[in-house]
Amino acid sequence: MEKGAIIKHDIKNAAPTGSWRNYAPNVDSEKCIGCSTCVKYCPDACIILKNREDGKPTKLADIDLEFCKGCGVCAQVCPVKAIKMV
Repeated sequence: MEKGAIIKHDIKNAAPTGSWRNYAPNVDSEKCIGCSTCVKYCPDACIILKNREDGKPTKLADIDLEFCKGCGVCAQVCPVKAIKMV
């Protein structure tokens, strides 16, 4: 018997955010170190790491605002405070 749970997120079945969101996360590309902590903790699985356009070797958190509910978990868990809720 398997122990624990594995949640597989299928973006095709996700419901888009309504107009009720009050806050949205904003990633500061200068501060983001690409650690992926926000990716692991996002309850809506709407954050991925993408290659930077500025040529830095680390990746950058990219948030899909179509599915983000504005909960602020990503901003709370970011070790360098690169995400602010605006």
